[in-house]
Amino acid sequence: MQLLRQPSGEFGKQEWQLGLAGEPFAAGSLQFSMGQEVVIYHNPRCSKSRQALALLNERGIRPRVVRYLETPPDAQAIAGLLSKLGLEPRDLMRKREAPYAALGLAAQSLSRDELIQALADHPALIERPILVAGERAVIGRPPEKALEIL
Repeated sequence: MQLLRQPSGEFGKQEWQLGLAGEPFAAGSLQFSMGQEVVIYHNPRCSKSRQALALLNERGIRPRVVRYLETPPDAQAIAGLLSKLGLEPRDLMRKREAPYAALGLAAQSLSRDELIQALADHPALIERPILVAGERAVIGRPPEKALEIL
């Protein structure tokens, strides 16, 4: 790592930020030399999600935090996450959540698009935390899996 100086935007002041291989990074998040920002789809009420975030922070990584229950991803974003994870929609679903049974999501007759839409409409069904860097993503369970994204 080396220190980088980037304008802070406040009356010409400069602030020092850490970066890898001389690559600048967005305020509050770390981007790798390939320009990859780390994003965590986070539920602060979930202990595993908090632990995964803490592991990243301990290593000096400040991911962009998406509180997906407050700002749920749309169907297109979920499809993109599934692609990066290499999973199918049911693999990303929390099957013990009430909406899973109530919506009959175990039915094999449901299409992939219908399952993705259910995840978008009911974000509590989304397994967490999800960590993304570039074209790669992992589910941080156990929390140490979060480190695989690095």
